[in-house]
Amino acid sequence: MELRQLRYFLAVARERNFSRAAEVLHIAQPPLSRQIQQLEEELGVLLIDRSSRPLDLTEAGRFFYEQAGQILARTEHMREQTRKIGMSKRERYVIGCVGSTLYGGIPDLVRRMRRRWPDLDIEIRELMSTEQITALKERRIDVGFGRVRFNDREIERLTLREERLVVAFPKGHPKSLSSEPIALAELEGEPLIVYPSTPRPSFADEILNMLTEQGISPGNVEEVREIQTALGIVAAGVSSCIIPAASQRQRPDDVCYRMIKDEKATSPIIMSFRRDDAKGRIEEIKQLIREMYADNPPWLQLSNVQLDGG
Repeated sequence: MELRQLRYFLAVARERNFSRAAEVLHIAQPPLSRQIQQLEEELGVLLIDRSSRPLDLTEAGRFFYEQAGQILARTEHMREQTRKIGMSKRERYVIGCVGSTLYGGIPDLVRRMRRRWPDLDIEIRELMSTEQITALKERRIDVGFGRVRFNDREIERLTLREERLVVAFPKGHPKSLSSEPIALAELEGEPLIVYPSTPRPSFADEILNMLTEQGISPGNVEEVREIQTALGIVAAGVSSCIIPAASQRQRPDDVCYRMIKDEKATSPIIMSFRRDDAKGRIEEIKQLIREMYADNPPWLQLSNVQLDGG
């Protein structure tokens, strides 16, 4: 499958006519038809219903249309960013982070980094905790901030803090009516949403393991990809969800949050970096984090600080 074939298919799908698509692409119609036919043969399905006038997409074709558009958009973004980086004299530094850290210290840290290194191009890339390890090894990111504990001989890991957890309930749920901290035992039998569903292990496993250790069996457990999806389902009145405390700023109007009473109900914020990068800029980033913690921002008051002089 070639990018050229994707572009040809998108043109036919938009024009709903092979002749007009060929004109838009500035090619003859016969080679265009052959390319679409080869694409269908490779996939083993028909993408275009040629019996209708104008042409229409099959169900498989509609799915392929959406995916092909996304692939070409990402390819164009990659091309533009590569050119931009290649033409720039500025050094680039990529931070990988799980989405929930964007409600805590990551924005503040990045602002401090930009003040410290004004000539440094800093990019934030959302990655799951396990994805960060691979990205570090492949040098696609320079530092990661995740939540899952595991060991790797090539990666150094430093726990910065333990963030308290809260339970999200739908508005009007009987357990949403109190503002007092809630005991984990009160989640016995409650339907629960965990995230992310992939890749594993993940924050979802941390939550399920915590409940298992406490002998708590929730009701139906549903797995979703992202915290935004989980809270959307909670808002719809379907289930509850356990999330990091700083993330409760999301959906304040249709979701109620209660702090978990057990102070050990926490999720770590773990800084990961390559062992061969342990000095230099990493040490300066650690110092910026210490300065940030010394300012005691509101989101930090929901955590137990772990970072020491190391």
